[in-house]
Amino acid sequence: MEKGNMKIINKDQEDEMEVLGYCVSRWRLALVCVGVLCTGGLLLLLLYWLPEWGVKSTCTPCPLRDAKILLLRSTDEFRRWFRVQVHVMQAPGRNPFDAVDLKTSPPNGHKTHPCPDGSPTEPQNLQICYFTLHSMQYFWNDTIQNFEVINGLEDQRLSCSSIVSEHSSGLSRPQQEYRRLFFGENEIAVRVPSLFKLLIKEVLNPFYIFQLFSVILWSAEEYYYYAATIVLMSVISIAISLYTIKKQYVMLHDMVAAHSIVRVSVCRGRKEVEEDMSTDLVPGDVIVIPSNGTIMPCDAVLISGTCIVNESMLTGESVPVTKTSLPNSDMEGRELYNTELHKRHTLFCGTHVIQTRFYAGELVKALVVRTGFGTEKGQLVRAILYPKPTDFKLYRDAYLFLLCLVGVATIGFIYTIVLSVMNQVPAKTIIIESLDIVTITVPPALPAAMTAGIVYAQQRLKRAGIFCISPQRINICGQLNLVCFDKTGTLTEDGLDLWSVHRAENGRFVQPDQDPGTDCELESSFLACMATCHSLTKIDGELSGDPLDLKMFNATGWILEEATEEETSLHNPIMPTVVKPPKQPKARESEVIATPDHSMELYELPDTYELGIVHQFPFSSALQRMSVVARRLGGKRMEAYLKGAPEVVASLCQSSTVPENFTEVLEDYTSRGFRVIALAHRQLESKLTWHKVQSLNRDHLETNMDFLGLVIMQNKLKPESAEVLEDLRRANIRTLMVTGDNMLTAISVARDCGMIGPQERVIVVDAQPPGGGRAAMILWHYTDGPTALANKDSHFQLVEMESDGALPDGKLRGQYHFAMSGKSLAIIMEHFPDLVPKLVLRGTVFARMAPDQKTQLVEILQSVE
Repeated sequence: MEKGNMKIINKDQEDEMEVLGYCVSRWRLALVCVGVLCTGGLLLLLLYWLPEWGVKSTCTPCPLRDAKILLLRSTDEFRRWFRVQVHVMQAPGRNPFDAVDLKTSPPNGHKTHPCPDGSPTEPQNLQICYFTLHSMQYFWNDTIQNFEVINGLEDQRLSCSSIVSEHSSGLSRPQQEYRRLFFGENEIAVRVPSLFKLLIKEVLNPFYIFQLFSVILWSAEEYYYYAATIVLMSVISIAISLYTIKKQYVMLHDMVAAHSIVRVSVCRGRKEVEEDMSTDLVPGDVIVIPSNGTIMPCDAVLISGTCIVNESMLTGESVPVTKTSLPNSDMEGRELYNTELHKRHTLFCGTHVIQTRFYAGELVKALVVRTGFGTEKGQLVRAILYPKPTDFKLYRDAYLFLLCLVGVATIGFIYTIVLSVMNQVPAKTIIIESLDIVTITVPPALPAAMTAGIVYAQQRLKRAGIFCISPQRINICGQLNLVCFDKTGTLTEDGLDLWSVHRAENGRFVQPDQDPGTDCELESSFLACMATCHSLTKIDGELSGDPLDLKMFNATGWILEEATEEETSLHNPIMPTVVKPPKQPKARESEVIATPDHSMELYELPDTYELGIVHQFPFSSALQRMSVVARRLGGKRMEAYLKGAPEVVASLCQSSTVPENFTEVLEDYTSRGFRVIALAHRQLESKLTWHKVQSLNRDHLETNMDFLGLVIMQNKLKPESAEVLEDLRRANIRTLMVTGDNMLTAISVARDCGMIGPQERVIVVDAQPPGGGRAAMILWHYTDGPTALANKDSHFQLVEMESDGALPDGKLRGQYHFAMSGKSLAIIMEHFPDLVPKLVLRGTVFARMAPDQKTQLVEILQSVE
């Protein structure tokens, strides 16, 4: 990717940029200074507005490694230019993870100076060039002959097992100080600019420069009152703008600074633990998570113990999440650590650790992987501080309008000069009258008027309980033409109600049960799966966790018990979490059963029936399932329980245990808008011990399961959903649903809320990847109206099967909507990219979408004009 001296940094990432190196040319700089003096400072303004011109007019190109000034240009559609200064720092090594001799401590702090003045003060230290852009530092790498950003330990491509075994002792003090030279302080510092800097930046806007020019011109023509009015409007406009911007910076600074600096316990060797400030942390440090919780000052991966975390700061959902230690088994241990793939083991900066669990005096430890602006919270703050330009059609039309006005002004300017010269008008009068034409055609009060309109709109929104931290965006709100909705918690109620359970026995469904706690047998695998397969925990004595897990567990009527901190400090519990049925009344403490000789006798139920949760594989949106390993108190074998999307769970079960009418029953429930969860179970080998289970591979566990049945949850539509969607429809704003739920459930909810009309058809797009000697193909199915989809033959018809990506428009009549799953969308994007814009323009329901696919879909919709 090199063209002459040009290089690419952040390749294949969202912030990919081209970079060119320059050195200052003294003779060019002198010529520019003369030009600035001759133009009265107008040339300096022009070079301020166009940084690429400023660099090219004062510098000469040079190789990147010798550059003192860099010119960067983003490769996205905005093609923005940035000018940065190259600095030099001194360090014993070229990379923070290099093995260097640290017998003498490296320089304390991050000492830098401009490259032209730099000279090494110590012979053993190396000079390393770097620059800072958008709060991220880029260092020169001799190997690749380019600048690169060093995010943290994730860049080292470490396996999970090596993190647990080789990096669990932490860093020595010299190693920490050496890495701090590269990573700096662990702090997300939002600098609040002074009012003077904000004023200069605001005043140097081209509109205000044009206003200044107009005021001077009108004063020369003795239009004092008009000039004074424009000055007053501009001053008020600037004052309001500065107040708003300053307030936003202060709010952001206070929000980010809250709990950002805390005292932490850092491991220095196998047993030594010392107190330190969180600002001193660097990737590679091992910190101890206190048992009473803390606010995470960095991104760190758990290497021992378990944590209950509130991630609402990042996700917006206040549901506590259980974080487990990094897997260290043979298969999973060989995987390279990745924050996204292993987020269930990663504690993110800014999140609140509510409580921890540790056993036999073992500390809960986490390895720091990213600090400062490299963390998830830091990236979020960077997105706020340095947003992408808004490339809305409104702005393009506004610029086009101004360009037309400038064109008209130019014609009037030339016409006035020619006419005045022909009439022998004095030169002073010609200049004033000609320039006056420009100020009349292009209204200088335009920015002040727009600001006044924005302030008025902001006050109206505030009275309606709507607050806007970016007032400039108000102008483009009227340009919205599409709104994407999630389903659960957005269109439907947050809470779920258990409607019934539909158990399967011997490969066939039995009659549905409304109350599993009383209708199911006490020791049935179905009830045990509902009671154990979850990520619930107790916080201050109250059960807390995912609402779906809570509803399922509460429906069993069982009790969850966790070992207290005092108990875990005395011994290493094999089963830290135990679930058990409530104490049975006397009537159920014995049952009458038939003996082989047909006589009757009393059978005493066991005094204690408890299930201990030995190991948990958390829910994964990519896998669409979760599983646990549990063991009955006094039992000889452990058992695996699985819960997840019905089609996924059925694919992991033995075919003989899945009822033949599984698909029909599932479609019957989902077409009526129910949310359906499938359960499965299997007995594990007797040779599996507690320690072996902790390193058990998930894929090995979740196979050859026995299908147990379905849990049917009712998710009611919010009463205001239909009204809001109707308002949007009347405003000619298109609505669509993007959800992780079942396809037919989503279609049913879309019909109920009015997103899909009563008689409108839905075309289900089912794409299949290539395989078995055939090419990728698309199957088009459609439904003809509001009839339930339980009968697939009569209401779910095959329209067309093609591999060329042609739409079945010719066979349709009336309004129709496309519906597709995340899997089908991924296949179409890979094999039928030309078809994607046509599908998303008429797509209304997107089901079984993973979080990254939701983001991808929004980007596709934004790119379609």
